[in-house]
Amino acid sequence: MSALRVENGDSHQLLVVDFHSHLVDSASAGALIASLEEAGVAARVISAPLEFLKDPEGVNDSIAELVGRHPGRVHGMASVDAYTGEAAAEELVRGVRSLGLRGVFMESAKGALLPDAPEARPTLAAAAELGVPVFLHPVPDPQLTGRFGRLGRLGARLTRSTVNSAALVALLSGGVLEALPGLNVVVTALAFGGLVLAASSPERARLRQVYIDTTGMDRVAMRGSIAILGADHVLTGTDWPVVQEKDVPGSLEAMFDDVGLDAGARRAIAGENALRLLGAKMVTVTI
Repeated sequence: MSALRVENGDSHQLLVVDFHSHLVDSASAGALIASLEEAGVAARVISAPLEFLKDPEGVNDSIAELVGRHPGRVHGMASVDAYTGEAAAEELVRGVRSLGLRGVFMESAKGALLPDAPEARPTLAAAAELGVPVFLHPVPDPQLTGRFGRLGRLGARLTRSTVNSAALVALLSGGVLEALPGLNVVVTALAFGGLVLAASSPERARLRQVYIDTTGMDRVAMRGSIAILGADHVLTGTDWPVVQEKDVPGSLEAMFDDVGLDAGARRAIAGENALRLLGAKMVTVTI
């Protein structure tokens, strides 16, 4: 499986691989493909959040089918309910070995369970053995929503941020990353608070197994993420279609200018880090 290098006469435009994109249902596939050109994105890495799905049956086959129709422009991650033990691990193995998917989408929590729960260990162990990344996605939490709901949109984001941060902390404090040194996990920029806390913890060394995306295109979070993890562990992520950027390369360049990144770091964050993490190579086509 390979990513796409787009030749369009503009050799200065960043090659963007959007790690944080979602397939909501079969009807959204056309919009997803159209969005590549609209947003200036060379490729998207797609996953299907379980909270968006009415019926998760067959979702990984649908993702693989879309990848097959658009090789290089779409990369797929298997979506599993990681808190169901061996059944989820078996679906991940099928998704990677039979369907050609390149990672696994996992909710940051399920009820009181976090990724350090025994129920989640088979999926995480399978990802480590397969050599594919785990995308830890934020989810709402009923208790936190009840407490923060009066804060409106920011309260909703705070809820998801707290859960995403807790997932990261659980992997570190629960010894999961130490037990599975081959495991690589990706959190969203909403987990930046958890990343800051982890950076001062005894488990800091295990952060080399952690990647973070650029959801929200926040310059402060970008600076902090690079300071803690390094530019080689930051990925472009937009949260499409929840957020629909019209000029992703432009937004990235403006942020990179503000942070003061060199050309190598810009290319890495825009797309090269994602390709390396996925085990994808570049191909060139002319449009």
